[in-house]
Amino acid sequence: MVSFIKSVTFDCHDAVVLATFWAAALGSDVDEDSTPEKAFVEPTGWGGPTIWFQQVPEGKTAKNRQHFDLRALDGDIPAEVRRLAALGATVLRDDGGLVVMADPEGNEFCVE
Repeated sequence: MVSFIKSVTFDCHDAVVLATFWAAALGSDVDEDSTPEKAFVEPTGWGGPTIWFQQVPEGKTAKNRQHFDLRALDGDIPAEVRRLAALGATVLRDDGGLVVMADPEGNEFCVE
């Protein structure tokens, strides 16, 4: 028997705020039963894990050991970076073909 990834979990300050960002970034919706304490975003299409957000008392203090790499579907990385920034992300570093960003609570992710 093997396991599969059911969900990817983010610790956060406000689960709805962070879920709203990631739902918009990934073209999905925040589950209607979400609260500031717990929220989740179902994957768009077929087969991906659910993204779960849970409120914790402490803030983020160090670099993520794990992160998402997002691919701009149309290949226009600058346009995708601008779109994500308009949703609340910030650019941390631009390495040319790879842009390191942070979501509204400081979780790093890359756009390639």
